Amino acid sequence: MSFFFCIFALDLCSNAMLGIIINPKSGKKAFRAQRIYLWKLLRQRHQPFAYRVTKYAGHAIELARELVEKGYDEILILGGDGTLSEAINGIMRSTLTPEERAKIQVGLMPRGTGNDWGRYWNLDKRFKESLRRFFEGEGHPIDIGCITYWRNNIEHHRYFINSVGFGVDPLCCQKAEKLKYYIGSHHVNYVFGLIAAIVQHKAQHMILTVDGKVAVDDLLFTMNIGNGPFSGGGIRQNPEANPTDGIFNSMFVKKPTFKQVLKALPNLFNGKLTELPFIYPIVGSEIEISYRKHIMFEADGILENIIGPCKVTCVHHALQFRV
Repeated sequence: MSFFFCIFALDLCSNAMLGIIINPKSGKKAFRAQRIYLWKLLRQRHQPFAYRVTKYAGHAIELARELVEKGYDEILILGGDGTLSEAINGIMRSTLTPEERAKIQVGLMPRGTGNDWGRYWNLDKRFKESLRRFFEGEGHPIDIGCITYWRNNIEHHRYFINSVGFGVDPLCCQKAEKLKYYIGSHHVNYVFGLIAAIVQHKAQHMILTVDGKVAVDDLLFTMNIGNGPFSGGGIRQNPEANPTDGIFNSMFVKKPTFKQVLKALPNLFNGKLTELPFIYPIVGSEIEISYRKHIMFEADGILENIIGPCKVTCVHHALQFRV
């Protein structure tokens, strides 16, 4: 029986517990070497598994949901922050009970450009080390963020593992995505995208209610709600954020002057951004956002357009991250 037929046979077996989701477009230059090494490692470990390959945006949501509903309680992601975020959405939207989801162990072999979630756990593109830590590590209970919003009077949920941004944040992601085809470095992409977003963005009025109390009633320039401390390829917008403590660390910025923007740029990566006097830290487990017009947000770098109020809630110890 060939190795690949064994994979198919194990997929039909209820005892197969490891499901692998691969995004071949993420970090595709090294994909062949990584795949060969992984298959070899699985043979050596006599590890039964099933794998799925993403074919389009949003596909990892479907694949992760399918795998966990078939009984796979270990999910390894070979991809970037976007693929990981989609897989998290698939697991959280599955028919599993909260108690069953809390036992799911998720792992990551980073293959993207940003790697903001992996950075917190000291996972980088040394794929052999990432795989060793997955197979030899242990599960850590982690929080997952949930954005609840309404479209055509229908309630929708978008989950995120790392952060969600409003204002300049999603516009910057949009610009950086377009620039990545022309600029090699992700940090440079984000900085140029940020500058372009700052020029184009128009502040709009917003009311923030944090854990039941009004915290902000002002014009929003940008806001990032962090489950993890990094975003935008290493920018430390919320350096105190901890994805295991049941709360969000967030930063709210009213419309700054050009001088203040220039002052903020050198502090993007050193963890001192929230020390600036025009940046307001917000800490809480539930944040309600009210506004009057159309708004765009980014969840783990994935863009969404919505109209109307929304609520961001921390789901404490929703899953486990194995490392």
